[in-house]
Amino acid sequence: MPLLRSLGFMLLAVFAFTALLNAEAEYKYSYVPKKIYENQLFPLTVIDTARTKDDNPRFKFDPVSPVQPVFQEPLVVHNGSDSFYTFYFKADKVDVNIPRLFIVSGSVDTSLDPQTIPLAHLKPRKDFCGVLAADMKIKGSQVSNYDEKNHLVTLSIEAYEANLEDMHLKHVEESGLEDLHRTFAKVTAEFYVVLPLKQKNIRFTYFNTIKNQYVFLEASAELADDSVTTQSDLNPKEDSFEKLKKYTFVFLTGFFLLMSLVKRDFFFLVLGVVSLITLLTFYIPHKKICVKQGAPLYLLPTQTSTIGTKIDEDFETSLLGKREEFRKIEYKNGIIGWVKNEDLCKN
Repeated sequence: MPLLRSLGFMLLAVFAFTALLNAEAEYKYSYVPKKIYENQLFPLTVIDTARTKDDNPRFKFDPVSPVQPVFQEPLVVHNGSDSFYTFYFKADKVDVNIPRLFIVSGSVDTSLDPQTIPLAHLKPRKDFCGVLAADMKIKGSQVSNYDEKNHLVTLSIEAYEANLEDMHLKHVEESGLEDLHRTFAKVTAEFYVVLPLKQKNIRFTYFNTIKNQYVFLEASAELADDSVTTQSDLNPKEDSFEKLKKYTFVFLTGFFLLMSLVKRDFFFLVLGVVSLITLLTFYIPHKKICVKQGAPLYLLPTQTSTIGTKIDEDFETSLLGKREEFRKIEYKNGIIGWVKNEDLCKN
């Protein structure tokens, strides 16, 4: 009897210890989409309901499966004793089979069963830009000369849980995406499109996965005062802020010089001279550069940018801006573009 009693106590202790380990780290899926759409970027969240301070779990989806998250490391959010680990996947053209998830932590080794998420189909629309997102906004826009018949419109896009890399517009001459950056759910990019001069705006829809409906986005496609207009630094020529600075220093120069005469104070004279010198710097001509014959003129200062045209002969023009190995210039008929350093004349 004493032996059986001792054995019973040992088994009870082992059971209690095992239960304690499981209580310390209980992992399960807290969010799995009920359905997804083609090309959708969607979250999958794991919750640990009994987090300990020293617990630093490692996650690994079955490497044999072709379905893998966009980022191997999850987005981690702690809320009290609960921890949430979110992975992002991108859907294809069929149902998504999430593979088994293996979890190794300081308190428990476990795994979560595979999940199957059915693929749904969207009702097609002609104005759909191909993006599905929890939210999508146009943060800024710019319109510049492209050629005699078209404008180049560039949109600064910010979206969440979005397949922004698939963005496209139907029935346009040319469009493309540049400078795409993704940090978990947030993604930003520059989208450019070539539109005819007569088109006054650009309007399209994306599919909002939270509202489960199409949402319109719109931006102007008109040049302001027949000159280059910009809300970012990709193609600046002269914006309203530059004009405001000039007017400000004109006022300050006149005010300080007048006060120096009225007050006969040398200090106001010094301030007036400084304001005048600063004002004159705004009117210093742009540096001249020479571009080689045959040099490609890029729409944007990136390696993958589309070539708008080519320089037909050695061409001297004003340097309007710099970005890494690119130089911004104005070509014939007011066309603004970017050339590489290697395409500048040697002499």
